[in-house]
Amino acid sequence: MPIRDYGFRKIFENYPTNLVEELISYHHLNGGLSRFHKIKYFYNECLKQEISDEKIEAYASIFSKIMKQELINKKYLISQTVDFIERYHKKIIFHIVSGSEQKELRFLCEQLGISKYFESIEGSPTHKNDLVKNIILTKNYDKNEAILIGDSINDYNAASVNKIGFFGFNNEELKSKDKYLENFEQLEKILCH
Repeated sequence: MPIRDYGFRKIFENYPTNLVEELISYHHLNGGLSRFHKIKYFYNECLKQEISDEKIEAYASIFSKIMKQELINKKYLISQTVDFIERYHKKIIFHIVSGSEQKELRFLCEQLGISKYFESIEGSPTHKNDLVKNIILTKNYDKNEAILIGDSINDYNAASVNKIGFFGFNNEELKSKDKYLENFEQLEKILCH
């Protein structure tokens, strides 16, 4: 998402552009990983420096403020997705599992008026694989009836590791993985049969 690119460029604006662009490339390849991980990656791999947990938290906090300012706008929601969730939230149990920071994610969902549609809203710093695993275990879900719909390779990996179904969406690179949704009408047809 271009807004996250902007956020990383902004928090690292005082660093060499070529190194920041290296981070942006890594970010695009690893969309579902947390900002905490990506900030550490920038320091360790791009700058070849160590970074303290406190400094990671400080950068993540600035990033979060930028995201809250930008993402509170409903224009960034995918309307067909929201329409589907609004229609089916009483028949299907939905959860959000994201690489985004959990407090920020919950704040944004609340501000956007969509929290009410989800059983839980889970985010980083806990790894996505663990978030999915914890939901399956605590809710005692049948893995054969659970699916993860995602837009990153990390979403696919979280589904695969936890042995649940996966549908790629909104990322052409996922077409070669499991199943892919061009739109939510396809999912509606699958669920109705």
